[in-house]
Amino acid sequence: MKISDILKNKRTLSFEFFPPRDEQGVERLFETIDHLKRYEPDFIDITYGAGGSTQRLTVELCVRAYRDSGVTVMGHLTCSAQTKEMVHSVLKRFESEGIENVILLRGDPPQGEDTFVPAEDGFSHATDLVQHTKENFDFGIAAACYPEAHPESLDADSDLYYTKMKVEQGAEFLITQLFYDNEDYYAFVDRARQSGIDVPIIPGLMPILNASQIRRITSLCGATIPAGLDRQLERHANDDRAVRQIGIDHTLRQAQELMASDVPGIHFYVLNRRYSITKILDNLQGSSVGVTSS
Repeated sequence: MKISDILKNKRTLSFEFFPPRDEQGVERLFETIDHLKRYEPDFIDITYGAGGSTQRLTVELCVRAYRDSGVTVMGHLTCSAQTKEMVHSVLKRFESEGIENVILLRGDPPQGEDTFVPAEDGFSHATDLVQHTKENFDFGIAAACYPEAHPESLDADSDLYYTKMKVEQGAEFLITQLFYDNEDYYAFVDRARQSGIDVPIIPGLMPILNASQIRRITSLCGATIPAGLDRQLERHANDDRAVRQIGIDHTLRQAQELMASDVPGIHFYVLNRRYSITKILDNLQGSSVGVTSS
């Protein structure tokens, strides 16, 4: 089923995972997916990894998840380090396996590179990838957006210009980059609506697991850690258990407030860990997010 059709009828719950480095990690990933199925996610996706470094593995994991989990899988695809022919072949594989939805991104620079350089005969922008997919396939298409602007954007206006272009080329809904201040999400949605973007904009939330890790992640993606939250992390920087609880509490408050403001769904960046997400969703039981426990 197309995710855009699900969004017409209910608020969605979804999870994003990343490809593990070894077979043991793969099995833990599928254990986590199986554990989180009790919350009846509307879809999941598995990322391509930085610079497209796990392309083949991601495709195989998506196919396995689609075949074995019984959960709707959204294929994840980037332009990075791939020719147009390679990208097309991945889309064909998803299509042949029955995967009906894809999220299309430009992707990060290849490992060791500071700036994105398209592969020879490759796509340069997510807008090109969205256009190619829309013209050649019948997928439900999602794209990314950035409440605090993409770190490579000249400014917020130029970032929004390219976001709107993705929608005009065929993106049916958007999922945001992670953020820790809901006001950034609300302000972005207001600006998007004023610019003529009318598709659902699903907020993406990432529970903090480790202080140094989240500082690294936010520095790469251009997200901001609010001052009060940053002070909490600093006080407990050497206590991962305390930091994890801070992350649970903060993300729970974000999710509760977002649901009260009638967002179209919530997309959790799981980082292949189930503890924090389980605690958050258990606390959301009985709320309007629509999660259920078996």
